Amino acid sequence: MFSRRHFLATAAAGAMAGVSHKSFAANGAYSPLEARVQNVQLAPASYGQTEIWGYGGQMPGPEIRLAQGQRVQRTLHNNLPQATSVHWHGVRSDNAMDGVAGLTQEAVATGASFDYDFQVRDAGTNWYHAHNRSAEQVARGLYGALIVEESDAPDVDQEEVLVLDDWLLNPETAQIDPEFTARHARSHAGRRGNFVATNGRYQLSVPVVRNERLRLRLINAANARIFVLELSGLEGWIVALDGMPLPTPQPVPKDMLLAPGQRIDLFVDVTAQVGESAHLLRVEGGKGSSQVAFPVTSPGTRARRGTPTPLPPNPDQAVTGLKSALRARLNMAGGAMGSLDAAILEGERKTFQRLVQANQFWAFNGIVGMTETPLLKADLGQTVRLAIFNDTAFPHAMHLHGMHFREVLKGGALGPLRDTLLTFAGEDREIAFMANNPGDWLFHCHMLSHADSGMMTWLKVNA
Repeated sequence: MFSRRHFLATAAAGAMAGVSHKSFAANGAYSPLEARVQNVQLAPASYGQTEIWGYGGQMPGPEIRLAQGQRVQRTLHNNLPQATSVHWHGVRSDNAMDGVAGLTQEAVATGASFDYDFQVRDAGTNWYHAHNRSAEQVARGLYGALIVEESDAPDVDQEEVLVLDDWLLNPETAQIDPEFTARHARSHAGRRGNFVATNGRYQLSVPVVRNERLRLRLINAANARIFVLELSGLEGWIVALDGMPLPTPQPVPKDMLLAPGQRIDLFVDVTAQVGESAHLLRVEGGKGSSQVAFPVTSPGTRARRGTPTPLPPNPDQAVTGLKSALRARLNMAGGAMGSLDAAILEGERKTFQRLVQANQFWAFNGIVGMTETPLLKADLGQTVRLAIFNDTAFPHAMHLHGMHFREVLKGGALGPLRDTLLTFAGEDREIAFMANNPGDWLFHCHMLSHADSGMMTWLKVNA
């Protein structure tokens, strides 16, 4: 089984260097957000360009940055060969703006447009991505960062938005592997790439000054890869998870796990010497390599600062009423090496062999994929406690749309606010949240091949 220990046991160190990249900020009333096919230099320069699907034809899509309380107003123009939609991951938007094709809106046909218009109540690090045929469209590049700034700027010298991803490329042509429904990916750990990039760049490098304080906004946009991250030549604190500030900044541990869909905000001080490079390291297979290099170009003029003050909390995020909460349970089953012998698919109970023939591998509470009735119905303002049992041999990153939750820990304590929970094989976890956003909300595995092959459900919050 693939356990938490499996991911943490391979920690090591390593270093690489590379080139820099900055995405541009965009804002304004109903600015265009065009989804189109484009050739970009994704792989190293010795390769030709790679055909991607990107917003604005770029990789990642244009960064959307605005102040807390402002409105996102974008018109999606679909110039792709498939219908598409845009989900604003981590945002408590109106339900009609959530962008889930088939649940909150119809998919936007080729040549058509759709206006997204909603207020962002919470400051934080979020992102946007395609939510129709996501296992393919996100893998082709349809995503970008959505940054909501605090009203009072934190005490940092430099900020970097770092979108981490892996790509499954043909090693001869550098083109994206077009097999998005491969049985092995759907039934095992998901579609994993053979080329890892940050902000669509190979060996990203960002010059820094010694003792400078950086804010690193980390976003995992990969289809299935769980990034194990370490710092080298950097020391600091985790200040937010999934866009939500921690009440007290926490020292960065030796290893950080960043599952698909999750975000981590770090405040880090540059401790490497002038002429050296600090690194955000990616650890796998017992070896470390540089996900992002930070060459130290100057000694700077200031000494290191102390522990940062917390970021201001976002409004209306308390989770109360646990004793009288509505309770529900989600049992995850299926996949390779699992114990699922049969499940309901499209209203008919089918053996696992027949599910395999249909290229469907996973079940929630014995049902494959979306259902006519929700997993649970809650009244507006009601507290919900949802127990989740991972009865599979693989990790799953469970993402809740429209609301954030806290994990209910042993003894009844509550963990930090999140919108994506990484569960490992055999784990029994519980989350609690306030049903404070009316509508139909998706709950699914953000290993997108898993969602496409059964791991998707929804819940209803009554108005």
